[in-house]
Order: sequence, then C-alpha cells, then structure tokens
Amino acid sequence: MSYLNFDKKLLVNLDRSLEKEMIRTNRSGAYNSTTLVDCNTRKYHGQLVLPLPELGDDNYVLLNSLDETVIQHGAEFNLGLHKYGDHHFSPNGHKYIREFDCERISKTVYRVGGVILQKERMLVSFEPRVLIRYTLLEAHSATTLRFRPFLAFRSVSELTHENGRANSDMQEEVNGGSAQLYPEYPRLYMQFSKKCTYTHEPHWYRGIEYQKEQERGFEYKEDNLVPGWFEVPMRKGESVIFSAGISPVNTRTLTATWGKEMERRISRTDMYNTLRNSAAQFYKREGDKCYLLAGYPWFHATAREEFFSLPTCTLGINRPEYWDAIMNKTAVPEMQAFLAGEYDKIRLRDMDEPDAILWFVRAVQQYFVHVSKEEAVKLYGSLVLDIIDYLRKNKHPRAFLHPNGLLWVDGTQRPATWMNAMENGRPITPRTGYVVEINALWYNALMFAAELQRAAGKEMAADLMEYQAELTRGAFVQTFWNGFYLYDYVVDGYQDREVRPNQIWAASLPYSPLDRKQQKAVVDICTKELLTPRGLRTISPKSGNYRPVYIGGQLERDRNFHNGPVWPFTIAAYASAYMRVYKMSGVGFIQRALVGFEQEMSELCIGTLNEIYDGNPPYKGHGAMSYAPSVAAVISMCNTLRLYKEAEQQQINEKGATI
Repeated sequence: MSYLNFDKKLLVNLDRSLEKEMIRTNRSGAYNSTTLVDCNTRKYHGQLVLPLPELGDDNYVLLNSLDETVIQHGAEFNLGLHKYGDHHFSPNGHKYIREFDCERISKTVYRVGGVILQKERMLVSFEPRVLIRYTLLEAHSATTLRFRPFLAFRSVSELTHENGRANSDMQEEVNGGSAQLYPEYPRLYMQFSKKCTYTHEPHWYRGIEYQKEQERGFEYKEDNLVPGWFEVPMRKGESVIFSAGISPVNTRTLTATWGKEMERRISRTDMYNTLRNSAAQFYKREGDKCYLLAGYPWFHATAREEFFSLPTCTLGINRPEYWDAIMNKTAVPEMQAFLAGEYDKIRLRDMDEPDAILWFVRAVQQYFVHVSKEEAVKLYGSLVLDIIDYLRKNKHPRAFLHPNGLLWVDGTQRPATWMNAMENGRPITPRTGYVVEINALWYNALMFAAELQRAAGKEMAADLMEYQAELTRGAFVQTFWNGFYLYDYVVDGYQDREVRPNQIWAASLPYSPLDRKQQKAVVDICTKELLTPRGLRTISPKSGNYRPVYIGGQLERDRNFHNGPVWPFTIAAYASAYMRVYKMSGVGFIQRALVGFEQEMSELCIGTLNEIYDGNPPYKGHGAMSYAPSVAAVISMCNTLRLYKEAEQQQINEKGATI
C-alpha cells in the first residue's frame, strides 16, 4: 500500500471523501483538480484549468468534468458524480470506487459487476494538456466506455449559465473532436489513443452545485454544456488514453508521451518526498521567464511568497536548475528594475511591499549557505549592497529609514505586511510604524551585507556596515523588547502588546538582534501561547481579538484571517529558533511537531498543505488548497531537523573513534 491510499470505506462516504481534494500542475500554470471521487466542490476545480493571457490574468476552466459510463450487454453504469439542489447527488458513480491511490499519479479503481476499470491521470509537463489513461483490468464480456465532456469555458472566478452564445458544435478530429464554446476562447481538442465514435446530442446540465463556494457565501450554481459523447470499445487488459488540450495531438504518440511523463514523477513514499513533489508544482514557466507561484488554485507569482519559498522549493529539494531559472533569469533582473524605478519591466506582483526586498536578501543568504560563499558574492554581492543602499537612502516608496536605524512603514491605509486583510478599504490589522519582523529582517540584511563585504576582502566597508547594524540592533531591543517578549509594532508611542508570531523571526534569523536569554523568552512564549500541530496561531488565545475559526461570509473570514487561525509558514522560523535555543535537546520536540503535518498529507488537499488552519482543534484547513510558503516551511523544518541529527550522529562517531 502506498503512502497516499484510500479505500472503499472512506470513498463511498461523501461526508468524508468530498472534503479530500487533489491538485496536479504542469509547471506552466495549468492544473487538474477535483475531489477524490471526481465530484467538483469548487468553481476552481476542473479536469483542465489553464492560464489564457489573451483573456486576462485569471485561470480558465475549459473541461470541467469527464463522466465515464461502462456499458455491458446494453446495461449502463455511469461513474460520474455531481451535486445538485436539495443535497442530491447524481449519477452516484462513487459507489463503484474501490480504491484511490496517489503514489506517483492519481489512480482510481472502479468495480462494476465483473468489470474492474482503472483510471489514471496526469498533466503533460509545460504543456496545457491533461492525459487520462483507462485500463480494463477485468471484463468477462464485450465492454464499451462512453465519455461525456462537461464544458465550462469560463474564468475560475465566474460561473457558466445556459446561454444562446455557446456554440455546441463538435468539429471532427483524429480519434476525437474539438469544441469552442465562445470565439474568444481557444478550441479544446479531445482525442483518444484509438478510434472512437461520436454521437452529437447537445444538452445543458443545469444547477450543478459547488458546496465550497456555498460555504464561503459566494454564488455556487452553474450549468455545463455537454455537446455529446464519445464511445470506445475495450477488451480485457487494454488501455486507452484520453487527451484534452488547446492544440491537436498526434494520437499515435500518446502512449510514448505517457511513459515519458511517468519517468518524471516522484514517488510519494513518505511525507518528505510528498512535499518535494508538491514544492515542484509551484514552478511556472512563462516563455523565457520562470516564477514560483504563491499557491493554487487562485494565486499568482508574488514577491514576498516567492522570495520566502524559493530557496527551499529549489535548493532545499535539490532542484538548483529552478533556482537559476527563477532567481537568476527572472527575479534578479526584476529586482534591478525595481531599484531603478523601471516598474513597467516587473511581472512579479507586490514588489513594493516593504518586506519583499528584505526577503530577497534572505533568499540570497540561504544560497550563501546552500551553495557557496564565493558564488554568492560573485552573483549577488553587488545587488545586495545596492538593496542596502536603496533602503539607506530612503528610495523605497513604502519603507523609510529613521535616524535610529529602524525602518518605518505606513500600514494605516494599505497593508504593509503579510497580515493584509482589508475591510472598507482599510487594513483590518493596521500594523504600522516600526514593525517587528521587518526590522528583524533589516538587521539580518545589514549583517549579511557586512559578511559579503568581508568575504570579498573589503574589511573597512564591512566594519562600517556592522557599525550601522549595531545601531539598528540597539534601537530594535530598546523599541520592541518589553522584558518578556517583543511588541508586534510600535508607532507614535503606542506599543502593540498582542502576542503574535511575527516576533519569532527575530529569534530565528541567522543574525538575531536579541541575546540568548531574549531569544529563549520569545521561543517560550510562542510555544506556550501560539504553537499548534499546524504551526503558530496569528494571535494568542488570551487576546480579546482571538477569532480562531475561519468560517462565514467574506467579511467575517477577513476579520478572522490574521486574528487566530494558524499559518503553517511560521513553523520554519519557529523550528530554527527552537533548535538554536535548545540545540540537540530540542530534536525530539521538533520531530514530534512534524507529526501534525504528516497527518495533513491525507487530509483536505492530499499530499500538500493549505494556506491556513483553524486555531482550535481539530485545526481544519482553509484558504488556498496548496500554498507554497506552507510547503516550503515544513520542508525547511525537515531539513533543519536532518542537519541536527547528522551533527549528532557525527559527534557520536567522533566520540566512538576516540575511545
């Protein structure tokens, strides 16, 4: 049995199986996503969802579902599943599912009488094309498979309704056909690896419901057009591959393409390999550029999330070629354009966020450790110094260096940090003035810049940079330290006393402005008041503002967003800080903390981690189905633990050698 395996008992229970989703990407922005029983519960779900830049910035659902029917002796057994009004499900194909497995690719096994049918699916790398392979494992008589494509042709942020504009025609293609509901969309080519017959009988399936959207207070009913159906005869042991893409395919190559793509797949044999696979799915190639998406299904490439996640999602999983493609060929030129004020050259979103530029420096610092000091100096030394100079000269549009050495940001009208939920055009959590993690990152950046200078042989410049850093360190402690923990932000004499996770970065960064005793105090209060099995809460349960459950309409969820729910991306900093304070004695504790994340591998969006989780048990996941900073943080946590274990083993070996 594989690491991600689900049996009939769970799958036929819709209360449980509809909560479990999957998502697979092609590393160019396209994805395939649904629930384990192939019943779409989000408007973001679909068999083929892809970016269409000519239509807008959204992703677009072309093929929403593909309903299969097994036909034997004239009897029809429909394997599809859709939710309609009054909690009515049809045609209840989930009752035939015997097993779902996702070791390398998603695999569903159906049993219909004497027929055992296996369905596997994958996306073609860097091509907007989904392949679904059907294998007739067992059949005692002639069997035919019928396929009904449910077409949406819409943005993921909209829903389709029956209309007179939709073109229901199907154009004949080799071993299949193509449809184009609206002229502004590309054609969708649906083809098989063997000959098929097609019956044209257009029909709108009305009132399909998406329960996740209903729970979120959004419009949740839509209509899909089914232009007709394809039929393919099959014999025992035979496989047939279905292809859906925006260009025709040579159907004779589908089997070879399938084999080639299988060789690319990483087996999900444990949590670490599962998360490695998830991390690689955030890569997005756009022509000659490459980015790291913040998450799926609705995120784009954004500066803070990319710079935070990039080192772990490339170097940390032994994929240095993607560090080069994303950092050297895209991020560096765009950062240089930002420093020069050439904003029209920047595709990465939110580059002007005050902390984004500092997370860039932190990413370089991790390259310094992962690869080499010499390479870091050669490739990024001058750019890091340019960033420091840019901030020191107050050229940043949203961050200002004060004479005391601290950075000041204005978060009253527009969010200045990752706690960026809005209400009536204003930040719900208006963190402004001196913000704790921004200034911890600033101190770390100054010290790292001094280290780069020293590595380049520029001792005097390094000394000057360290002098600047020492001024910042002194002001940081004087401003934020209250004797027990760190204020979250300080502005105009106001000291925000809420216990929040942002302080953990001050204790975890390689260059901490805190002494050992202060670091321990920060770690201890985060452990006592914020730590959960999914990461750190965004605020202490002792606070009157604590709202731990991410439920309700948009406004209620926005108010809760950063006032109680857990954000897993904080766990990397927590693990680093904990191990810095407790060293080898902390290994067991951090190892036990990983158990909570391992449980999530088979929950919600299987094999990956959500954006946020409720702050109270059972810590249910919400937000983005798969979020790059969450995945990166837990991989980083695993890597931190591994390094300490290796160091411990080395000490044991050295001790044994001297006896």
